[in-house]
Amino acid sequence: MAQSKPLSDETARTDGRVSGDDLAAARRVLKTEQDALAALAESLGQPFVDALNLIEAAHGRVVVTGMGKSGHIGNKIAATLASTGQPAFFVHPGEASHGDLGMVQQDDVVIALSNSGETAELSDIIAYTRRYRIGLIGMTGRAGSTLAEAADVALVIPDSPEACSIGMAPTTSTTVMLALGDALAVCLLDRKGFTAQDFRNFHPGGKLGQRLLKVSDLMHSGVQLPLIDENAPMSEALLEMTAKSFGVVGVIDAQGDILGVITDGDLRRHMSKDLINQRAGDVMTPGGISVRSAQIASEAVAIMNERKITALFCVEDGKPLGILHIHDCLRAGVI
Repeated sequence: MAQSKPLSDETARTDGRVSGDDLAAARRVLKTEQDALAALAESLGQPFVDALNLIEAAHGRVVVTGMGKSGHIGNKIAATLASTGQPAFFVHPGEASHGDLGMVQQDDVVIALSNSGETAELSDIIAYTRRYRIGLIGMTGRAGSTLAEAADVALVIPDSPEACSIGMAPTTSTTVMLALGDALAVCLLDRKGFTAQDFRNFHPGGKLGQRLLKVSDLMHSGVQLPLIDENAPMSEALLEMTAKSFGVVGVIDAQGDILGVITDGDLRRHMSKDLINQRAGDVMTPGGISVRSAQIASEAVAIMNERKITALFCVEDGKPLGILHIHDCLRAGVI
């Protein structure tokens, strides 16, 4: 069996040192792309607003298309739009020419990406949008290109050099297109008043979904609530606290409004032989810290950490609706 040859000194680094040339090249790439993004920000004008208006006025979806590296960027733009409340999907221009044009409807808007503006594979989908009067936004690096001339709105990115040493590999141009797509998505998000809860509805899985859980998603309610009347003896309050296992009991008045809470700390402060004969209202800590059902659970965790407590009542209009324990948040992955 043939043995693999060890790498030569020219192709391997074994001393752990970092080449200054490598770092200089990397910084040059980032600086080139940074300058292009700054130029993009300065160049934004009415065409960008027109593109937003065209998308907002459409009753259908945003169809994003592009070939090669532009296609990969288009895929990401479509995904970002969809995840921020704007129905969108990506259509490969080659597949579009072989039947997938049927996915594009008259109420849709097409965003076509091509740095040169002359990508041959886009010709069929561009012609299709013109034939059926489908809104077309062209994202290109050339104002006089076929794509720019055909589009209802041309988003022309600044003329900036590609970041690679040969000036040919799509680097700067794709970075700028990606950023321009993000700008469109965020502006549309703001126009729609898209909220954190809306965002969570589209991202129910993973750490993001956990971070956006609400108090109402995790709290205990109904018969699980540890509550006691203010005039009840502490013997009953202790039984309620033990039975519900939250380490706290809420004290309510005759109308069901919460007046305060009794915690382990309150028990220690009032420890005496006649503790069990005292009224719950005499032992409780008046008021107390509470949260609302619509609050993000991570906010409740922050309150519990700050106050050094392990449970919070959810209170609306003075009435206790639920109780949230730190263990519920930990089990759900809320940190």
